[in-house]
Amino acid sequence: MIKFYQYPNCTTCKKAAKFLQEYGVSFEPIDIVQHTPTKNEFKDIIEATEIDINKLFNTHGAKYRELGLKDKLKDLTNDEKLDLLASNGMLVKRPLAISGNKVTVGFKEDQYKETWL
Repeated sequence: MIKFYQYPNCTTCKKAAKFLQEYGVSFEPIDIVQHTPTKNEFKDIIEATEIDINKLFNTHGAKYRELGLKDKLKDLTNDEKLDLLASNGMLVKRPLAISGNKVTVGFKEDQYKETWL
């Protein structure tokens, strides 16, 4: 089963969820703000999928800009980046879909077809 971290008001998340439903792919929707993955969960995701930690950041979000992360991120350690991601679900690019060693961040229909179908 796919863990599907989303922000309920996010149109991209809604499109991705609709895509999965239309293709009969079962997933567990999780509100990323109320249930942000922990630091250890993010570590596990990175280890299992080998995704670049920087790809997990929502670089277009207000919180990202508010914290000035565009300039700061390159100077942070991975440990500090994990702390940041776990501290606020709005810093995480969404939807974040994970199952075993597969992960998608954001929604691109071709990528979803390749990964989840």
